[in-house]
Amino acid sequence: MAETILVVDDEESIRELVQLNLRKAGYRTAAAATGAECLARVAEGRPDLVILDIMLPDTDGLTLCRVLRRDTAVPVIFLTARDDEVDRVLGLELGADDYVTKPFSPRELVARVRAVLRRAGENGAPRSPEALTAGDLVVDLARHEARRAGRPVPLTPKEFELLAFLVRHAGQALSRDRLLDSVWGADYFGDVRIVDVHVRHLREKIEADPANPVYIKTVRGVGYRFDLPDRASV
Repeated sequence: MAETILVVDDEESIRELVQLNLRKAGYRTAAAATGAECLARVAEGRPDLVILDIMLPDTDGLTLCRVLRRDTAVPVIFLTARDDEVDRVLGLELGADDYVTKPFSPRELVARVRAVLRRAGENGAPRSPEALTAGDLVVDLARHEARRAGRPVPLTPKEFELLAFLVRHAGQALSRDRLLDSVWGADYFGDVRIVDVHVRHLREKIEADPANPVYIKTVRGVGYRFDLPDRASV
């Protein structure tokens, strides 16, 4: 079944243009003009991806993204006329998977949608039956989930993909560029700082003290390394 993309924008012409090109590319589409409509559409039947405008009449896309990230793991691509670096970084910190600025090329937007969905699909693909246990943290690569002290850790698809890559290369110092290429892919157009943003989110979710991480260590001048304390093994 074709993936469903929810297009959230208060400009009807933009919604129609985006939906037209997505349908031509083989996707199903739904639309919303406000934040309230977006949440209603998501509640009715969760889409596979949300294209989200930052400027909405009843709320802003950054706040809406925060709500979506709290309640779901649906991938989000921001679509906005604002090209301020602060907005881009804040959007990534809130968990957005990509960022497209108006005016945009419909072909580029479809390519980014395809890339984000492919990465999300790879996250959910069957894996070999491997699980890592480190202290009170369990990263189950087969079930595609992480647990801490027996409780599920709510990770976005990209956060889990990054964590899984770090786990698979435990003990190795990995550069930001390598993490970006391996987790986000060569077709990712954004800033390398997205790696730092996601590492910070992971630390907040899996570390007892994010300021003094036990698992994800910073390697000065290089990048990051996942350590296995307490004789943890894969």
